[in-house]
Amino acid sequence: MTNKNEANLQILSFDDIADLLISEKITMVSPGELHGLVCGQMAGGSRLSNDLWLQMANDFLDIEAFAHEQSKAGLVALYQQSLSQFESLDMSIDLLLPDDDDYELSQRVESLGLWVQGFLAGFGTQGRQADKKLSQDAKEMLNDLGQIAQVATVDLEEDEDSENNFFELSEYVRMGAVYIFTECNKAAAPEQEDKPTLH
Repeated sequence: MTNKNEANLQILSFDDIADLLISEKITMVSPGELHGLVCGQMAGGSRLSNDLWLQMANDFLDIEAFAHEQSKAGLVALYQQSLSQFESLDMSIDLLLPDDDDYELSQRVESLGLWVQGFLAGFGTQGRQADKKLSQDAKEMLNDLGQIAQVATVDLEEDEDSENNFFELSEYVRMGAVYIFTECNKAAAPEQEDKPTLH
């Protein structure tokens, strides 16, 4: 956690959050799923105080309380990092996924599926799926994400084509999250370009 961006926020990685969850003896929730929850909740238009976010994380992780103050600080930092990325001029949200060099493709595919599941769960907390103000493009994007959430069940060969397909899919998810965030947070977000397309 030594890298810092211009806002002086620590850049948390997948492994950082994995270590945090392990320290709390939480093994049933993926770091990607937790980050997806954060991003989906923000994309739905909500902003939480630190205390409310930690309570939401408690409920999501199915624990009564965090055992370590460092865990609370790490989760608050994750929230701030995600919001800062969404609200940056280039909206460069980074999906919290396992590193290419340290994890097999199958693990990264599974994590992407869990990230999307978390995103949809977080977005769902805002009740926006049934919002009649959502554009048709946004509704189609949410539908696409619902299908991508099942990607963890797909077996992939460990080859270059599969790596390229995974990159394209994860980029589509990233841009889709930005697109939905932009639509639901128009007052707070810069104009976004056309809806991404999946090739």
